[in-house]
Amino acid sequence: VQLQASGGGLVQAGGSLRLSCAVSRSIFSSDVMGWYRQAPGKQRELVATFTRSGSTMYGDSVKGRFTISRDNAKNTVYLQMNSLKPEDTAVYYCNLRQVYRNYDYWGQGTLVTVSS
Repeated sequence: VQLQASGGGLVQAGGSLRLSCAVSRSIFSSDVMGWYRQAPGKQRELVATFTRSGSTMYGDSVKGRFTISRDNAKNTVYLQMNSLKPEDTAVYYCNLRQVYRNYDYWGQGTLVTVSS
């Protein structure tokens, strides 16, 4: 399984970006898709994810500003990021978890830089 993340870039504070994660195969109902990020000098943290029941969950710092969505027909997961802040600057990684064997696939990451 390969994950291709795209859509990162430089944006001013208050702006928006949409990240995309294209999966190389169909997204199965047993897959859990999510977005994580890692800022310089910090650990990787959860940004947003679908749960096994299909609902969504967000990191506290992005609630109300970011939205995760998916288009199964395109095998793609999105992350809409609004009201961006400088502290959102990080490399954003797409994740696919095969729950049945507790295995994670990661995309290559896409850099988001938010200027003040």
